[in-house]
Amino acid sequence: MRRWNGWGHTDVSYPLPDTTAAVLAERVGPGSAPRDALLAEVAASVPPSRLPPHPLVSTEPELRIRHARGQSFPDLIVLRSGRVPAFPDGVAFPRSAEDVRALLSYAREVGARLIPYGGGTSVVGHVNVEPGDAPVLTVSLERLQQLHSLSEEDRLATFGAGISGPRLEQTLNVRGYTLGHFPQSFELSTLGGWIVTRSRGQQSLGYGRIENLFAGGRLESPAGTMMLPSFPASATGPDLREFVLGSEGRLGILTEATVRITPTPEREDFHALFFPDWERARTAVRELVQSGAALSMLRLSTAQETAIHLALSGHPRMVGLLSGALALRGVGAEGCMLMLGVSGSERAVEHSRRTALGIAGRHGGVRMPTLGQKWRKGRFRAPYLRNAAWERGWGLDTVETATSWSNLPRLLAAVESALREALADRGERVLAFTHLSHVYPTGSNLYTTFVFRLGHDADDTHARWLALKTAASRAMVAHGGTISHQHGVGTDHRPWLEAEKGQLGISAIRQMFGAFDPTGLLNPGKLV
Repeated sequence: MRRWNGWGHTDVSYPLPDTTAAVLAERVGPGSAPRDALLAEVAASVPPSRLPPHPLVSTEPELRIRHARGQSFPDLIVLRSGRVPAFPDGVAFPRSAEDVRALLSYAREVGARLIPYGGGTSVVGHVNVEPGDAPVLTVSLERLQQLHSLSEEDRLATFGAGISGPRLEQTLNVRGYTLGHFPQSFELSTLGGWIVTRSRGQQSLGYGRIENLFAGGRLESPAGTMMLPSFPASATGPDLREFVLGSEGRLGILTEATVRITPTPEREDFHALFFPDWERARTAVRELVQSGAALSMLRLSTAQETAIHLALSGHPRMVGLLSGALALRGVGAEGCMLMLGVSGSERAVEHSRRTALGIAGRHGGVRMPTLGQKWRKGRFRAPYLRNAAWERGWGLDTVETATSWSNLPRLLAAVESALREALADRGERVLAFTHLSHVYPTGSNLYTTFVFRLGHDADDTHARWLALKTAASRAMVAHGGTISHQHGVGTDHRPWLEAEKGQLGISAIRQMFGAFDPTGLLNPGKLV
């Protein structure tokens, strides 16, 4: 069963090793675990539903709690404190596009606002219910999980948009195919959610981003049904798929999606390499991606993140032996770890591996056997750390952006500096560390984790988080970074969107939303 007030399943955890807790206590101060509200306490606060009965709609209190928020840090605060400002009045579970159209009509008739809900993994407020006079209907797509068609000749597959990452991959794998889209939220997120938030997979360097994989589909909007045919290419004006990508539930509900699939690779290798310092590591990664080598992933950690990751292993003796071996080969305390993935045929993987290791070696890169495969086995566990940190009195969250290679050092320094200084007026310290998880020939993303002490109550904790989020976002905008590389906009990034899109761009987006949803029925307040 999924947790109602944190990340993931109740039978899965990622304990915070004592060695890591000691580092956090030293760097940011000792944590003090808050008292969490019980589910029964929150259920007692759920008000009566304002929706009239409908056969597809449940008004059961626990369901309404579980669909009230996503997985952002503010969501964690309100759920753990039990101070949820608003709940959906009902949760619907359509089984078909026709059911979705019926729910759109129902919402229009009763004056309700409607929020599409995939896996509920949004970290920027996409699925959150805001207080208001109109009733709110959350539409869960979890029953739209069917494989509608798969063409081996065309290498296209069409699924219900509510299918989860693991089920999608399992369905394709037994037929010899993969989508290759593995975001950090893979275990819980859905195909439709990936598309409408423009998500990135960990191996997008090889398999492509979601906008490359999304070939077409079906959108049910208040203004009608829009079918998106899966042409290999078309010159018929603006691509309507681009309207849907990143639309965040404002245009309509994506009920099915056609994606471009790839044969399951004969071989996949993951290698861990260590470089003597950040500058040599960054240069090596830039040369690797610009070389055109057939790699599926490049993930580079700064020296500080490298040290934190090794501490998270919970095996200080092993880390000591690793550090000693690296020191003998010229990698010391400033060492930076690179995870490198290669996927494809046996011959292609071997050729790409040799090419990549050759480039890395010219910049002092040292390969450490077995660490890459260990990373792969646990690569979806990281979000569970937020639960563990909270339970020991620390807040853990992330921000992400992207910029050109030439601007990367300036932006990295600005974001980390802004985070470290954001709580100085409160006498609090912040730990911030970064990795590059998605790289391109022209630039890279920056994915920065920050850790801080929880406040004395929920309001104080939220104030601390908001100061940190605001400081990092201002630094991104001021130093040439996008406000969001892979998490979308939701409500958390909305204040900074105009700086990137401009007034005319925001106006055009609003007019497009109005064409599909003239009365503002869908997910109001999100994105713009």
